Amino acid sequence: MTRKERWQGLLDLLVERGEVEVEPAAEALGVSAATIRRDLDQLAEQQLLVRTRGGAVLHGVSYELPLRYRGSRRAAEKRRISEAVAALITPGEVIGLTGGTTTTEVARALAGRPDLAQGSPALTVVTNALNIAGELVIRPQFKIVLTGGVARPQSYELTGPLAEQVLGQLVVDTAVLGVDGFDPADGAATRHEDEASVNRLLCDRARRVVIAADSSKLGVRAFARICPTSSVDVLVTDTGLAAGVAREFEAAGVQVLRV
Repeated sequence: MTRKERWQGLLDLLVERGEVEVEPAAEALGVSAATIRRDLDQLAEQQLLVRTRGGAVLHGVSYELPLRYRGSRRAAEKRRISEAVAALITPGEVIGLTGGTTTTEVARALAGRPDLAQGSPALTVVTNALNIAGELVIRPQFKIVLTGGVARPQSYELTGPLAEQVLGQLVVDTAVLGVDGFDPADGAATRHEDEASVNRLLCDRARRVVIAADSSKLGVRAFARICPTSSVDVLVTDTGLAAGVAREFEAAGVQVLRV
């Protein structure tokens, strides 16, 4: 097991349990207790956890892994989802991309499409995600519109009145949303109200709303609502979505694509 894999495993255990102890973590990951102690010390130096005498705890009640660590979770599913979402976009569209690991993969899939290699522009991409803008700005065939706002270090998203002011002046063909939860009854949601507010406005400005989410986020509620289910046109997810939940989304008028 590599160091990166150990760190990901430790962080996953922390998110699941709220705390970890050295000996059980060593047994779960199949490494020595000394290795776990060293890993916890290094993760604490990066302020990803707080060391205790026997292990580690989360930084606070509301905890969120930074984007760079969440990106490796369910990676294969996210790649399939992103490619399917990218295939829905036609040249010349204005698309909106929120922040998140799956939407970042959508941006990469769009950058890899041969038919979008040329154009003036081939696509106009509106985003409040600094990392997405950074990856696409080097593509001359894409026009990148980055909202203003205050940056959230965990997700690289810009939020607040400045972001909302820019989005309020634009019209988008397709909005692609990453979410923390999408429930047939409660709609799409995220953990943070500031992100939800910007994402909600992006939905309002779009002719079509696409949610890109792996099945672990479906049938799940989150704190801050983005939009009702009736506002979503297409859900792209993986084959792990239960058939019953898929039927609930379809009954609400959502086209469900399982890839």
